[in-house]
Amino acid sequence: MKTVIRISATLCLCTFAFGSVADEQRPDHFKGQQVGTLSEAVTLFRDGNQKLQQLLQGELTPAKMVEIHQLTYTLENALDKIHSETMELKNVLEDVHLGSESMDFGKVKQQAKHYLDTANTLSK
Repeated sequence: MKTVIRISATLCLCTFAFGSVADEQRPDHFKGQQVGTLSEAVTLFRDGNQKLQQLLQGELTPAKMVEIHQLTYTLENALDKIHSETMELKNVLEDVHLGSESMDFGKVKQQAKHYLDTANTLSK
């Protein structure tokens, strides 16, 4: 019995050790849909989330897991684009903030328009 436990423990440790090495060397299997604009990213994000929710209905199967795996690449691309755009948006809003403090009417008008155009894309 002790031998069986030792073998099982050794196999578990080997599985974790090899699994972590495999993760580090794992190639990207899929590219996912590429995202060019914030509008595309928001659409892919919304549609991808709906698709994921549908795939999670009922029992998960190997076929569903493959679809989920592929879908995550597109969702990651969308989130990367949304993240980069919102980081830029934060800077634009800071310009509006600083412009309002210094009563820079032109800067506020220009940067607030830019901010709102982008923010409206996010809230569609």
